[in-house]
Amino acid sequence: MTSPPDSFLDIDDEVTVEVEDVAHGGHMVARHAGQVIFVRHAIPGEEVRVRITERSKSFLRADTVEVLTPAEIRVDAPCRHAGVCGGCDFQHISEQGQLRLLGRVLSEQLRRIAHEEWTVQVETIGGFLGWRTRMDWAIDVAGVPGLRRHRSHDLVNRPQCLIAHRDLPDTEGTWSGSHVRTVATSSGQQFLVAEGPLPDRDFGQIDGIVDSAGNPMWGEGTAIEMVHGRSFEVSPTGFWQVHPRAAETLVTAVLQYAEPRAGETVIDLYSGVGLFSRFLAEAVGESGRVHAVEGSKKAHHFAKRNLQDMPWATAHQGSVEKVLQGRKLPLKADVIVADPPRRGAKEAIRFMAQRQARRIVHIACDPASLARDVNLYREHGYQLKKLRAFALFPMTHHIECVALFEPTKSGRS
Repeated sequence: MTSPPDSFLDIDDEVTVEVEDVAHGGHMVARHAGQVIFVRHAIPGEEVRVRITERSKSFLRADTVEVLTPAEIRVDAPCRHAGVCGGCDFQHISEQGQLRLLGRVLSEQLRRIAHEEWTVQVETIGGFLGWRTRMDWAIDVAGVPGLRRHRSHDLVNRPQCLIAHRDLPDTEGTWSGSHVRTVATSSGQQFLVAEGPLPDRDFGQIDGIVDSAGNPMWGEGTAIEMVHGRSFEVSPTGFWQVHPRAAETLVTAVLQYAEPRAGETVIDLYSGVGLFSRFLAEAVGESGRVHAVEGSKKAHHFAKRNLQDMPWATAHQGSVEKVLQGRKLPLKADVIVADPPRRGAKEAIRFMAQRQARRIVHIACDPASLARDVNLYREHGYQLKKLRAFALFPMTHHIECVALFEPTKSGRS
């Protein structure tokens, strides 16, 4: 019996497909009767039976229900919630297999969007389980915390999450609001971020509880993170790398590519709480200058505190694009570091290039936006020279890149 045409495939229909490749975003690509299907929990090269879960005009989504021909890199998922919880994409893939697939995604995006050929060896920075030091738990109508199911508002209540760090505080009790965050810092602190009245329970071992704005509700309100022996103040509600080795890994990679020299001028864009700025300021010394630019008022507040013993490092608050166009920053810089959000630095690159830096170090957490930005740097006189990629979020499709750009031989804009 032949398969029905794709127009008859609907939600909950099942079909057998050959998995072709990995797609950006954690899904695998298959086809049936000319229709693209994005499949979860499959691996390229496998023959799988899938169930259609969503339908759009241009593609279908599906879940794997049976593996007919398993790939060599397939393993048994360690977590009993794998396939249900929306947090992990690759628990069914070996560690080396995950790294290879992440590299394929990055290489494909650079080839397709930036028209550049790069063979990327994705680096691991530690164990694939027990690494996440900040966890956001959704709360159901009964006040029970849990993690959302894939593409759903439904929860897996109080799962034993295997990527959660062992030092995270527990979420026992009945909670108010829509979510609660648990935090474990590299200095040994524990924090909770909560909404509304707190559960009736003992919080004696927790360092602090803050509300969603970062205001203390109980105990301390400032988290301390340690990186290469330096301490950084940060809000439990603010951004900080969630893998315990991520911050040190990125600082090392950025300094390796930036090669800051004594007396140089450095601009650090999307600088957060001043993580890179502090180490860059140490490198250029008192005869140099570092300008840190951050849009978040909260992060800027902590950046000033983290840089307060370095008067040659100045923290600026405001839109990166607007600050670059204003008069606060020098017209020329020796080195620029940019760590933009997932959407990339599309609106800032031309203003960065005008500073005629000898090196631009760009940190990216999205392969597609990085590839697009590679094109923009090229248009403004900078060429991608080196690239490192890190699996900072093991078991997921996320990848972090550190890219070095240098002026092209034809000059800079």
